[in-house]
Amino acid sequence: MPKLAINGGTKIRTKLFPRYNNINENEIDEVVKVMKKGILSKYLGAWHEDFYGGEKVQEFEKAWSEYFNIKHSISVNSNTSGLITALGACGIGLGDEVIVSPYSMSISASAPLFWNATPVFCDLEANTYSFCIKSLKKAITKNTKAIVVVHIFGCPSNMKEIQEVAKEHNLYVIEDCAQAPGAKYDEKNVGTFGDIGVFSLNYHKHIHTGEGGVCVTNSDDLANKMQLIRNHAESVVENKGETQLSNMLGFNFRLTEIQAAIGIEQLKKLQSELEVRQKYAKMYDEALGKYPFIKTTKLENRTHSYYVQAFEFLEDIAKVSRDKFIMAVKAELEAVQDRENEGVPIGQGYVKPIYLLPMFQNKIAYNKQNFAFKDEISYEKGICPNVEKFHYKTLWTHDFTRSPLSKEDVNDVINAYIKVCENLDELR
Repeated sequence: MPKLAINGGTKIRTKLFPRYNNINENEIDEVVKVMKKGILSKYLGAWHEDFYGGEKVQEFEKAWSEYFNIKHSISVNSNTSGLITALGACGIGLGDEVIVSPYSMSISASAPLFWNATPVFCDLEANTYSFCIKSLKKAITKNTKAIVVVHIFGCPSNMKEIQEVAKEHNLYVIEDCAQAPGAKYDEKNVGTFGDIGVFSLNYHKHIHTGEGGVCVTNSDDLANKMQLIRNHAESVVENKGETQLSNMLGFNFRLTEIQAAIGIEQLKKLQSELEVRQKYAKMYDEALGKYPFIKTTKLENRTHSYYVQAFEFLEDIAKVSRDKFIMAVKAELEAVQDRENEGVPIGQGYVKPIYLLPMFQNKIAYNKQNFAFKDEISYEKGICPNVEKFHYKTLWTHDFTRSPLSKEDVNDVINAYIKVCENLDELR
């Protein structure tokens, strides 16, 4: 263990890392109202007035559209199902290729497989972790039909350049905004640049309903298709008069009335939560950005939502590895935190590059003869060198920006970082 850990940790209060939870009496009251009505879901998987769900679902979708200034919002039961729905609505199928990110929750890359399309990985650029435009252009072939852009960590991707590439090649753009509700690029909400945006309502997201998600679009056609895929399309198309049957294999991706009631109240808190996270992130950036071996995220024309805050550690300058540095910071905080042995919320890297998962390494999804995988598409280690460098050498993230942390709590964490930064000699 690093020497700094032996000194007993930075002297700060216990209960430093309270679990993120902004559920209060407003959500509880609304859930009770739904429970008393006794209608917990009103969907019918048939062409009927209840095909679009109950009162709370439709109220929530309307509120979401108004907040994000988008024409259509289609609630679903997770960001995962939202991405599957979005690709299906775009007509993605066998033989098609979809450019995906290697550094996200796995569904960001595996969603094309649900429609027998082929994921093609694109490297990311430093700082904002957006698609490297050179890598993006190189990944496009005559079979490319869509790009899934991930606004990872809550940092908006370079949508202007990505949109230009997509327009040139007539590609659909789907934005995975699971970690980025309220993030903006050029003062415009992420999720509203591409053809479809997909958001998460998972329990640790800014807006959480336990599980859930929302797809947004300005296209009437795409909205209709997503509503069909969400709710048993195959049973609905005939009576609804739909004649285009491609990808009209429906699912049950429906949100409940209880989740929608919670979501309505949660959405009202998004702006205040964003302001807290942005204020605290700025404090960390100002404190840590003075060290030449730490790179903070430079936000040009971007408003970050800080699902987590990311940094890069330059070990060639520090003369010590990122992992030793993070171990020492964790040691400074572990002795004083009280979180049921859950550990300090600092991560070395983020997730293993997705193409290194067994499914991609073995090119097996549904069965041994899954035609979505192509011999000419490589998933070998080294195809995304920037991402591998981030993950194994430079990147770290922390979850110290959200409420209900106080400004005093944040200063305590900053002091722990500073103590390690000022004593790097003890780690060498």
